[in-house]
Amino acid sequence: MQVDPWMWVAFVAFIVGMLAVDLLVFHKEAHAVSTREAAIWSVVWVTLGLSFGVVVWLWQGPDAGGEYLAGYLIEKSLSIDNIFVFALIFGYFTVPAAYQHRVLFWGVFGALVLRAVFIAAGATLLEQFHWTIYVFGAFLVFTGIRMALQRDDHVDPGKNPVLRAFRRVVPVTPDYRGQRFTVREAGRRLATPLLAVLVVVETTDVIFAVDSIPAIFAVTSDTFLVFTSNAFAILGLRALYFLLAGMMERFTYLKVGLAAVLVFVGAKMLIADLYHVPIWASLAVIAACIGTSIGVSLRKTAAPEPTTTEAERSPEPANRLN
Repeated sequence: MQVDPWMWVAFVAFIVGMLAVDLLVFHKEAHAVSTREAAIWSVVWVTLGLSFGVVVWLWQGPDAGGEYLAGYLIEKSLSIDNIFVFALIFGYFTVPAAYQHRVLFWGVFGALVLRAVFIAAGATLLEQFHWTIYVFGAFLVFTGIRMALQRDDHVDPGKNPVLRAFRRVVPVTPDYRGQRFTVREAGRRLATPLLAVLVVVETTDVIFAVDSIPAIFAVTSDTFLVFTSNAFAILGLRALYFLLAGMMERFTYLKVGLAAVLVFVGAKMLIADLYHVPIWASLAVIAACIGTSIGVSLRKTAAPEPTTTEAERSPEPANRLN
């Protein structure tokens, strides 16, 4: 669809404004994000994301609105998998709860910039070299199958090659210095461990983007819809982390659902020149895969109901005087 440059400027200005309010107003002072706060912000970001989809629907019609919503669901569902990795990273570096939001804030900011670059590159490739759609499709199918087979893979943040290079090149303080990323000591500028954590978070997001960006191009080739759906899904990632990080072990079958989504969108790209899968069908399949995997996971890991013994069912004997 045709989007005037001012619409891009307006959308980017809105995103920057929301990030500024988040950082400079609600999180000016470092503090541990409570579940209640995370829930409120999760509702805010999901409402904004879905509301923008309604705007697209009314503005450009149901096809564009459906494409945006499909892209949003794909990125949102894949971002849930990021949460588990972020929890591992914070645990590995023993990041205090009060500083985790600052890392995720700048991680999200960097992710938005990098996603914009990847989206522009992907759109150019698909426009100039149509055969790359088959490369993307095959890659997604392969990634989905590998994800389904590797359910218990373990991520070791310490083996991140970028982190190793960072530690060799940049002097790092032995401990955290509040929520600062760098400090000046003895006339030298030193990085703090918090900056190392940010480096790992950013490089991890790049790896996830390799899967998610081609997946969204499977449902729409419109760069405005691809970027906006990505942006709204990523912006809610911080609040979603603080809301779900403590219960990630309950999502037992989530990877299976995500794998099914990747295989589906990959197959959709591979047959794009033979058959166009309607957007409503894509939405239904994506929602069914994610919804079923989450529902089955929560049902399996639900706390067992306490059993009532015969003694507990019997009434307490009345006290009697002998």
